[in-house]
Amino acid sequence: MAAVRLVHSPESGRNGGETVLASDVEVARSTLEQARGLMFRRSIPDDYGLVFPFDEADTQWLHMLFVPFAIDAVWLADGEVTAKKRLAPFVGLGRGRADTVVELPAGVAESVAVGDELRLVE
Repeated sequence: MAAVRLVHSPESGRNGGETVLASDVEVARSTLEQARGLMFRRSIPDDYGLVFPFDEADTQWLHMLFVPFAIDAVWLADGEVTAKKRLAPFVGLGRGRADTVVELPAGVAESVAVGDELRLVE
């Protein structure tokens, strides 16, 4: 199986070309995988991303219960960033309209803005 990467393309007109945000990407497809998310992990690698695909765009909530480290969360609809938030360990809570949610190590999505594109590439 080919490695999957998460690629960031800034909105047209903004400086910067494509960058790889994560080269170690896991996709949480099952209800159990999505419910567990990053809970009970002690840490994640700097190049890691956890992707949650959903059937359609709707309000998607994230919580940090039992997650002992901060993350950057990005909400996407049709590959376009609709929201981004840094979530604090244990108490962070966020929501956004999305058909896909991506969780990354804190700081990785610093250059990502609403309107940018994120996509998975093999």
